[in-house]
Amino acid sequence: MKIQIITLFPEMFPGIMDASMLWKAQEQKLLDISYVNLRDFGLGNRKTVDDTPYGGGDGMLLKPEPLFAAVRFAKEQDPDANVMLMTARGARWKQASAQKAADTQTGLIIICGRYEGYDERITSLVDMQVSIGDYVLTGGELPAMVVTDSIVRLIPGVLGGENSAAIESFSDGRTLEFPQYTRPEEFEGMKVPEVLLSGNHAAIEKWRTENSQQADKN
Repeated sequence: MKIQIITLFPEMFPGIMDASMLWKAQEQKLLDISYVNLRDFGLGNRKTVDDTPYGGGDGMLLKPEPLFAAVRFAKEQDPDANVMLMTARGARWKQASAQKAADTQTGLIIICGRYEGYDERITSLVDMQVSIGDYVLTGGELPAMVVTDSIVRLIPGVLGGENSAAIESFSDGRTLEFPQYTRPEEFEGMKVPEVLLSGNHAAIEKWRTENSQQADKN
């Protein structure tokens, strides 16, 4: 799967993207991730990417010219890629969204906003506007990392176990995973539930079902 991230701060990503399962996915050629530095498409000698908003107001907005140029550059690398804009007013990103993206493995071009926002005209190039929660961050880089991680770990071959992703929280859209335990059987007076030590698979499955929780959809 090819993912291109448009950002003013590409240096933020390697510590996350080049570690753990994301590194493994790249090593196994399951993920091709690259960064498009928006500053490279800035205007003039100062490579300007922002300006004040029409109508007044605090802060600066990302200008349309650099954004359009960066998206068009990314599209040249992957013409069929979907363009995703990280924005607080976007649709809430969910496990089902990640699963769909992992299943189709269509390329993604992720735009990371900055400052007070972006010129609205960039949305004419966008296929998806995405939010990771009802709060505001200083930029779209962290949400882009979250979205990327949530997708890549679901690509077949990235996680170790065949059913690793199938039984975890939100895999059916609503259920939180049951409690889990490992050795030792007792730690500081806290014991592993007896049923998990019994070897009775039917009883264990019943216990796990009873101890799963339904997620709050609000």
